[in-house]
Amino acid sequence: MIKPDRRGLLAAGLAGLAGPSLAQTPQPEPYLALALQTACDAVNADATPEAARARIGRAISRIGAQVRASVGFLRGFTGVAPRLVLLPEYAFTGFPQGESRELWIAKAAFDPKGREYADLATLAQGARVFLVVNAYETDPKFPGLYFQSTVILSPAGETVLRYRRMISLFAPTPFDVWDRFLDTYGYDAVFPVAKTEIGTLAAIASEEILYPEIARMTAQKGAEIYLHPTSEVGSPDLTPKEIARRARAVENMAYVVSANTGGLIGTAIPAASTDGMSKVIDPSGRVLAVAGEGESLVANAVVDLVSLRSLRRRAGMTNLMSRQPWGAYAQGYAEAPGLKPGEAPPDRDAASGRQAETIRRLVEAGVLR
Repeated sequence: MIKPDRRGLLAAGLAGLAGPSLAQTPQPEPYLALALQTACDAVNADATPEAARARIGRAISRIGAQVRASVGFLRGFTGVAPRLVLLPEYAFTGFPQGESRELWIAKAAFDPKGREYADLATLAQGARVFLVVNAYETDPKFPGLYFQSTVILSPAGETVLRYRRMISLFAPTPFDVWDRFLDTYGYDAVFPVAKTEIGTLAAIASEEILYPEIARMTAQKGAEIYLHPTSEVGSPDLTPKEIARRARAVENMAYVVSANTGGLIGTAIPAASTDGMSKVIDPSGRVLAVAGEGESLVANAVVDLVSLRSLRRRAGMTNLMSRQPWGAYAQGYAEAPGLKPGEAPPDRDAASGRQAETIRRLVEAGVLR
């Protein structure tokens, strides 16, 4: 007897769904999601903040032209409208390589109400897409700090999601200023989702794809499409991050759209070290599209929300989300001897010391041997 696999279930759409309520509701049209693989022109070598800001402006213009051209080409070539464009991690600046916190803020951190985001909002409006960008940014409520943020801009130019990266060895995170962050924004802002006409969107930054809990927190809020900006070794082999991308898609019954840089230029690091393998993965863990090396629009695929929602509403062993005993995990997490929240972000040396202290506690507790 041939057993149906999840691909068949996904393709079945509404055919086997009991009850008229969903079928009578207007359903979203399939659309293209694009993980735009573009080069990152890093600002590290710029001698002054002014030179760095000029480079960022050129990057926004260059990448903006690529977004508009890619959306127009794909719309004409496929006949399906691209409605979601994801850019790679820190695509406009690169990452800090020894700069002090103050210098990196001056050179590379975006003001949430500043020119860079205004230009990107105009780009989203002009291209008529949800534009997803990853950047370092300041926060007037946390002076002297920057966060690495993933921001979703709607076709109306509005910010519909702002996610501050939660796990980073050296960059500040909300967990480093945990009590203040919760007092300022509340817990909903820690793991936000955006409920939009193209689905419920959530962000996972870079290596956070390796941590199932980051995705789980938004899965509980209905996340249907995970947006994963990254800058990593692109390899046809199953790297840890590649395994994790597929796992996050399967275990959360969701799409994963992952955009890698198409090379990192302007630093001493060999440019092609972070290049290639941007992709779109469906809820069964299949790679629907994948880019090779260099700047590319190849990583685009159709997102079918009707089929996804049908799959999530169907009873059976394949409906992993409905079978989760969430409450069984709460006490274990609460008692885990892991990283403790901080009152202030550590500097680079202190961050390594804090990690060593966490490892010591895990050894003491018998978690590590």
